[in-house]
Amino acid sequence: MPVHEHRTEAAIAARGLTNYWGYSTLGFFAPHGGYSAAGTRGGQVAEFRSMVRALHDAGLEVILDVVYNHTCEGGPDVPPLCFRGIDNPSWYWLADDDASRYFDTTGCGNTLDPESPVVQRMVLDSLRYWVTEMGVDGFRFDLAVTLGRRRTGFDPHAPMLAAMAADPVLQGTKLIAEPWDLGLGGYQVGQFPPPFADHNGVFRDEVRELWCGRGTIGMLAGRLSGGEDRYGPSGRGPAGAVNLVTAHDGFTLADLVAYDHKHNEANLEGNMDGESHNRSWNSGVEGPTDDPAILELRDRRARGLLATLFASIGVPMMVGGDERRRTQGGNNNAYCQDNAVSWMDWRLDERDAAFLAFTRRLIALRAEEPLLRRTEFLRPRDVVWLGPDGAPMNGDGWNDPGRRALGMLLKGRGVRPARSDLLVLVNVGPADTPFTLPDATFTELLDTARPDGVPVSTGPVGGVLELSAWSVRVLRRRRAPARRAAA
Repeated sequence: MPVHEHRTEAAIAARGLTNYWGYSTLGFFAPHGGYSAAGTRGGQVAEFRSMVRALHDAGLEVILDVVYNHTCEGGPDVPPLCFRGIDNPSWYWLADDDASRYFDTTGCGNTLDPESPVVQRMVLDSLRYWVTEMGVDGFRFDLAVTLGRRRTGFDPHAPMLAAMAADPVLQGTKLIAEPWDLGLGGYQVGQFPPPFADHNGVFRDEVRELWCGRGTIGMLAGRLSGGEDRYGPSGRGPAGAVNLVTAHDGFTLADLVAYDHKHNEANLEGNMDGESHNRSWNSGVEGPTDDPAILELRDRRARGLLATLFASIGVPMMVGGDERRRTQGGNNNAYCQDNAVSWMDWRLDERDAAFLAFTRRLIALRAEEPLLRRTEFLRPRDVVWLGPDGAPMNGDGWNDPGRRALGMLLKGRGVRPARSDLLVLVNVGPADTPFTLPDATFTELLDTARPDGVPVSTGPVGGVLELSAWSVRVLRRRRAPARRAAA
């Protein structure tokens, strides 16, 4: 999340709270002094550079969440802090009918004007600074639709976005858009041009629906296969889709499967903020419980959600803490909670440790399997979709809500290095389902019905496999060596 120098808004401070997330920027060229061990007199710059070098040495890239759509100055009734006092009309998008008010697509009281040359220069200079001086590898743009807005609406080739794409300093960096804002026509998933990737909100919403027991396996196939319906027209391929099931602004994974309603009372906004609702998970009890059956159901669905994410074509994104079942007690908008609600508890109980082991296994599996990291969308020659009877899926079954199990057989031909074929089996229903495997010998790699994901069988499997309720299984099929033609 943001590291730019920021301030807590007056309304939040008046409630005795703080802007813990930092989406309220004051200085676009400075690391936030409050994050520095050296204080606020410049030591944070050296510390940030040192951090980036250490992460690079460990093989990790650094991508900053940046907020160029609004500033911490709030609405026009709040005293100016910076840009408003310098040249208000050059920096902010003013309302057409009242130049003393702001046109607000951000929900934060003001909107920086993306068509202003002054704003465009500042944003490009800031991005270049963080790449050249601080060494970061890319950016995630908060409410990126605002950056592509013109007076006539969103334009994927608007000047601000075009300047970022063409800038020589930014070539080779990762540019990721949050493809929505709060303005008219603000939902633009899949509409950003290369080289931008964007958060796949369709994946998030439909995969959650499936793991609640709704939706169809046609939806499941569309998400597993990379979302060509959304990302094909832009020419970006599967890498254009950053798939997710949770993000910082929403329920954690553990809370997603444990709560049907948000519990944001501690934000002192009458529980009116945050996501308006959650899908019903029908877990029987909301929140903490000692019932082992309910706990296992929650954990199994959480493992299934995460496995669906990592088995899907596209770029998976998970939230730090989800790997250890971090909870916010049902708060799905903990932006102002600088306390145990938001903090990471590094202690692990038995369930946490098992979930961490499961997540590590899942990440290792994706790293080892090039078929899950395809850079092109699936074609008929690349995949066979299977029903529980082992036969290829037909047109009648895709939209049948009673069908809850699906197999995706990814073929290894044409992918390098081609180790094998890969079979992903998904059961998004409450009943165990016998699944007939193709006529071949498989090795099991993952079973989400097990707390740590380790399959019971380590030997070859074939025939009919019992696919547990609410589970994902991944199996590998070795290809026979090609026969040489007789001389």
